[in-house]
Amino acid sequence: MQILKSLGKVIFFLLFSILVLYLGINIYALIIPKLNITNNGTYYLYDNKDNLVYQGSSTSKWVDLEDINENLINAVISIEDKKFYNHHGFDILRISKAMFKNIKNGHIVQGASTITQQLVKNLYLDFDTNWIRKIKEAFLTVIVELQYDKDDILEAYLNTINYGNGNYGVSNASMFYFNKDVKDLTLEEAIILAGIPKSPNKYNPVSNKEESLKRSLVVAKTLLNNNYITQETYDNLDLNNIEIYGKENEQHLQMLMYYQDAVYHELEKLGINKKVLEEGMLKIYTNLDMEKQKTLEEKILSNMQEEKEMQVSSIIVDPESGKIEALTGGMDYGLSEYNRAVSSKRQVGSTMKSFLYYTALENNLTATSLFKSEFTIFNTDDKKTYAPINYGNKYANKDITMGAAIAFSDNIYAVKTNLFLGTDELVKTAKKAGIKEDLPSIPSLALGTGEINIIDYATGYATLASGGYKKELYFIRKIEDNKGNVIYNKEQKNSLVLNPNYVYILNELLANTTNSVFKDYTVATASTIASKLSRKYAIKTGTTATDHWVVGYNKDDLMLVWIGYDDNREFDKNYSYLTKNIWADTMESIQKDYPDNWYDTPKDVVGVILDAISGKPTNDKNKATIYYFLKGSEPVY
Repeated sequence: MQILKSLGKVIFFLLFSILVLYLGINIYALIIPKLNITNNGTYYLYDNKDNLVYQGSSTSKWVDLEDINENLINAVISIEDKKFYNHHGFDILRISKAMFKNIKNGHIVQGASTITQQLVKNLYLDFDTNWIRKIKEAFLTVIVELQYDKDDILEAYLNTINYGNGNYGVSNASMFYFNKDVKDLTLEEAIILAGIPKSPNKYNPVSNKEESLKRSLVVAKTLLNNNYITQETYDNLDLNNIEIYGKENEQHLQMLMYYQDAVYHELEKLGINKKVLEEGMLKIYTNLDMEKQKTLEEKILSNMQEEKEMQVSSIIVDPESGKIEALTGGMDYGLSEYNRAVSSKRQVGSTMKSFLYYTALENNLTATSLFKSEFTIFNTDDKKTYAPINYGNKYANKDITMGAAIAFSDNIYAVKTNLFLGTDELVKTAKKAGIKEDLPSIPSLALGTGEINIIDYATGYATLASGGYKKELYFIRKIEDNKGNVIYNKEQKNSLVLNPNYVYILNELLANTTNSVFKDYTVATASTIASKLSRKYAIKTGTTATDHWVVGYNKDDLMLVWIGYDDNREFDKNYSYLTKNIWADTMESIQKDYPDNWYDTPKDVVGVILDAISGKPTNDKNKATIYYFLKGSEPVY
């Protein structure tokens, strides 16, 4: 009996809280200014050559609901939100069914957003998938439903939704795809158009006619099931013979929107939110290099064509200027708008060792400093033990040089170095180089157990690639208003934060990851792509159970590649060949017309020919490499 009373109190409290919240939102909706659901301002995105690559939704002609083809309205409601006129922003039954189906399948296979929710997301929110954005979406959905009637909401949705190929709104889409006013669409044309917004890249009839027709059959079936058309009409539909007038934009790329999305994030950091953007008629000049973007996408797709669920994130940076010239946050923006380059953090694996070994050089270790590579159980400060293993459980079981440890990515050597220096030192170097993430001061950080965002990580690596100069990476170089007035102009600040001599020595060591003389108990980690490379690069690979990385650079370009699964599932370490091939194929393509642009040896640095593994003098050319030292620290034999 006591349990029932307690349960009753809990239920009463919850119902009372919901009632108070609902009343509060209603009062708030009445006293605040009406939200603008007719955002229609013009904005343009330009690449690094001032070519227009994207026009915002403002180019859409606004059409009153009464002037929109009734078949299209019925098709949109039927496929997107059949209870639109009967709910208050949320379809609870549909949400429950979608949750059950997603739980049953173990991943998201069905969404449940209403037309109002989609409108709110498109007008006011970014595409992050965190809970804060979900709460904002729910709150704004209620506000919109309270402030506007259903016809106004539907009209706004139809005039602002993305229909692919740069077309926003039904007027633009109808004219682009069918060369006719939206009120004159046939039933078949309306069905095709209604199917596009679920995935504009995938389902528009110009980019992918086959998928568009498959989607149209789904839309047609919902029209029949919801009694908008008869069985006879359904049976006589002729979707295959519709003439499509639109031409595919030659710059159509399925990953380009990730770059645009990243530009939006930078705009917000600059204090220009999405509302200002869409009302302000702005011209946004970016660092986007279309040739590099096209090459990046092409090489990712050619290497990942067999991988259906695996995701990729990659970034190409000019290390001299800090310009972000190409980027992707996923395999296909049309299928997943979640921008992993902007929003995710992943374990970086052995790529963290670059910052570890810079720290070692700065603290008086040299390229030939020796530690023994053998299975080791370490005692940590918290009185626990830590037993890292090398890849494949392979160990030299002898002393090896720092140079060999880098080429082989030896984990035992790395942890010994981290503990020898003191684990705080690696964290300090990462911060000094520009990595903003708060990293743990622990032995395993040397092996990349810290999680870092790829743009944040690229900032740190750009410091190494530029010879020790920290700079802010950026997408936007200039913004103009509709009158041509410059309202923002990027001013880059360079700070020399790392010693150029040690950075040079480190870069030379990283170039040995493709050097065939490093062959002993294992081989150099990037040796499998050595035959693909026509010039010298500093390269570091990184592999964890859930993440594969390659980072590499010379004076002209810095490129980072990550692959993995969104759900952090483990995958075969042998898949590391994918990241290596994507990196090598892309870098070689974008640099094919460049001269081999390696770093000049500083005057205070000297090179000595030594045995690659032992660091001792040798006359055997098959075992020798050039090790670099700060003058005065080179070994004397």
